Amino acid sequence: MNAVLDVRDLRVHYETMQGDVIAVNGVSFSVGEGETLGLVGESGSGKSTVAMAILRLTSPPGRIVDGSVRVNGEDFLSLQDAALRARRWRDIALIPQGSMNSLNPVMRVRHQIADAIEAHEGRQSRAALKARIVRLLDLVQLPARVCDLYPHELSGGMKQRVCIAMAIALEPALIIADEPTSALDVVVQRTVAQTLLEVKKRLNSSMILIGHDMALQAQLVDRIAVMFAGNIVEIGSVRDLFNSPQHPYTRHLIASIPSIRERKPLLVKEFRTPDLRDRRPTPPLVEVSPGHLVATWDSTDDDHDDAERVNADV
Repeated sequence: MNAVLDVRDLRVHYETMQGDVIAVNGVSFSVGEGETLGLVGESGSGKSTVAMAILRLTSPPGRIVDGSVRVNGEDFLSLQDAALRARRWRDIALIPQGSMNSLNPVMRVRHQIADAIEAHEGRQSRAALKARIVRLLDLVQLPARVCDLYPHELSGGMKQRVCIAMAIALEPALIIADEPTSALDVVVQRTVAQTLLEVKKRLNSSMILIGHDMALQAQLVDRIAVMFAGNIVEIGSVRDLFNSPQHPYTRHLIASIPSIRERKPLLVKEFRTPDLRDRRPTPPLVEVSPGHLVATWDSTDDDHDDAERVNADV
């Protein structure tokens, strides 16, 4: 399978008065053609920082200090500003976490989608542009009347689907969806997630789906990369990670999924994020079975020492 995205040794630091916070610590992964990769972990693990770095949207005091990000073989980190603007949205697009904060509250939906299209393709006739926008809205199961509405006139699920329509306007090869259902109720989450997968399939795009809900990820993605404290600690197919999780942090994430059959103690609190300014040596990702990699010095120890080993491993 050809890689649409190939990330190698990506490192992102945030400068502080007490020293650099190492938010992303040498992350490497790839996404194949038509593949959906889940990037999971708790808040602060570095998931969104990875996404912003891929898009070259890291803001000060953050900075990319090392690594490469190749989209269809082209290194995004070496592109000049004009070339980068031309590639964004056309080759790689973002569906943001907070749709209300991403949409302009004083512009109608059609004007916001039109801006994205015309910024890359130049001025177009009003009739042709509106017809194209209506088709995009239809793809995400929104009626044509949404064209003339303002964001505040839409529900949370409708706003999120408008953001999906904007992201796919130029049919990008890769879509990054940054927790696109996190602010929605369970019923709307399912609708938006299904819409996202149907659009991806129709466009034959690849996708990175960022989130922390392991149960939702299991239903939507092909492979999962687990992040903890700026590191990818395990990566593999959904089947491999759920049937045979190798890293203690992965096991506890899976154990945190609520069950209707039994009451279980919440164990994730045992994992203390280490000081990201003081990095210890990190173990390499080792292949334990075809396509299943884990970063731990010893993944065969008993579970009773899991919390301590996680902190030592990262």
